[in-house]
Amino acid sequence: TLFRSEFLDLIPYEGKEYVVLLPADEDADEVEILELAELDDEMEEYRSIEDTAILEAVFEIFKEKFKDEFNFED
Repeated sequence: TLFRSEFLDLIPYEGKEYVVLLPADEDADEVEILELAELDDEMEEYRSIEDTAILEAVFEIFKEKFKDEFNFED
């Protein structure tokens, strides 16, 4: 199964960059946040984030940035 997501934003936080993705599932009501890791000059990978404090901080930045475009539920 191919997993396709829509790229929403790239957010720098504490010296790293995080991508915010909207899952392709039309019923999804959450975004996915992954760390963007540069492997070398031509390669990069997305890594899952275990630290909930980082996830929450990046999501708060995203919510503030897009508060006029999305209807966020608390």
